Amino acid sequence: MSTETASVVIVGGGLEGAAAAWALGQRGITDVIVCERDTVGGGMTGKSSGIVRCHYGVGSLAAMAAIGLEVFEKAEEIFGSDIGFRQTGYVVGVGEPNVENMRKSLAAQRAVGVQTEEIDAADVAAMWPAADLEPFAAFGWEERGGYGDAYQTAQAFAASARATGIRIRQGTTVTGLVLDADRVTGVRLADGSTISADTVVVATGVWSRPFLAPYGVDVPIEVHREQIVMIHPGDALGDVPVFSDLVSLQYVRPDVRGEILFGNSDLAALDVADPDDYRNRADSDFIDLTVEKVGTRFPGFTDPAITTSYAGCYDVTPDWNPIISRGPLEGLVLAAGFSGHGFKISPAVGRLIADLVVDGRSADPRIPESDFRFTRFAEGDLLTTRFPYVGAGEMR
Repeated sequence: MSTETASVVIVGGGLEGAAAAWALGQRGITDVIVCERDTVGGGMTGKSSGIVRCHYGVGSLAAMAAIGLEVFEKAEEIFGSDIGFRQTGYVVGVGEPNVENMRKSLAAQRAVGVQTEEIDAADVAAMWPAADLEPFAAFGWEERGGYGDAYQTAQAFAASARATGIRIRQGTTVTGLVLDADRVTGVRLADGSTISADTVVVATGVWSRPFLAPYGVDVPIEVHREQIVMIHPGDALGDVPVFSDLVSLQYVRPDVRGEILFGNSDLAALDVADPDDYRNRADSDFIDLTVEKVGTRFPGFTDPAITTSYAGCYDVTPDWNPIISRGPLEGLVLAAGFSGHGFKISPAVGRLIADLVVDGRSADPRIPESDFRFTRFAEGDLLTTRFPYVGAGEMR
């Protein structure tokens, strides 16, 4: 069978693989082939709830989210197209046990360039008159936050990469890596052909663990099914911001069609799933939970009705933070385990992958590559927030 060559092969044309291709192209590295078994963004990318916020107690993640926000804000200039970003603002509310850590977290976020501040209940009431705010003790506010569309963003990354000469092969299934001793030298395709490469980036999301296992690379990822419910509130709500409720552990965001997207923030127990065979609708128990949580927090909804639901899967690591790392085989770069953070940080993920490919290290001192190294799990040195929230530590 034929053999092609490239400087870099990216396995996976989802959001992160497309972001890596875009960032490599921006650095002038264009001898790149992206192999996607289906279509760009056709996997879990389209299932993202699309929240854009920089509220992280891990400094490097906050910095990555800030970079993502800057790219989303300039999308028309950078990509020449609308990527679905809507700058509604982002508000997070906490109960008394989490006030001190929220304030410390906001200060740490500002230290890495995030524009965030504490606001009072009257400010939130003006933005969310339908909400019952009595249980909250403090609120954080990001005026520049909002939500976006991960699928449109992946398409924009891919189109920009193509414009630099990068080759994106859709309908191209990679069946495995090609190795020479402990070095990755390329990939093997389903038709039996190979692509030789100096570097192979594996950005296969929830499919990463079985893909890499034959080579002795055990990425500690569990696949978690995340359910989403869409609700029409009755009357039009106007320009409401994204609301992250860390008292009853839920988040809601407006949608361009006038609906509200509901997600559950209680992630203490994983809903382990098969990414190739899982229920793509909310369970009845989850619907009941949605009705209870939304009804309690938003009594001002005049005639709420569930319009639809869906589910996607997170690739979750033990510390709920991604692996963006060289190794453990020479010539291999891993980009997996995004644990629900992937959309908002995707531009920074692409740049960090490009840094690792070209220089072997991060070019941004706020984002040390060591934070996301593959070996941290075996070393017992997990990447965790300095300011954990009671009941909501996984995603903060």
